[in-house]
Amino acid sequence: MKNVRLIALLFAGLLGSTTAFAAGAKSYQVTGPVIDVSDTMITVQKGKEAWQIDRTKDTKVTGEPKVGAKVTIMYRMTADSIEAKGGGKDAKADAKADAKAEAKAPAAAKADAKADAKAPAMAPAAAPAKK
Repeated sequence: MKNVRLIALLFAGLLGSTTAFAAGAKSYQVTGPVIDVSDTMITVQKGKEAWQIDRTKDTKVTGEPKVGAKVTIMYRMTADSIEAKGGGKDAKADAKADAKAEAKAPAAAKADAKADAKAPAMAPAAAPAKK
């Protein structure tokens, strides 16, 4: 019986987490007096900044926003376009590996130079005798 409850609880948690992902982007709000309003955009004063937010035919409007009226706008950030310029995680990992290898190369060269300096000087090899 305990197992059934545990499974039901896990299933409910899983169902809740998948609906959270399906909900979309995080919702934000801005509140302030209306500076300008049109059918396609509303501008609200927030501190010293003017926030311009686009409106569509699907935007739910309660009341009539007029210049000077205080409004609260709920909005989501949505990308209009995305341009990828890098190779992603693999490219970053490759770049890190390259950087590490380059950092190790001077250290290895210094170690070789130290070893050469400590090694006794060797006489040049004798040329073979001519017959």
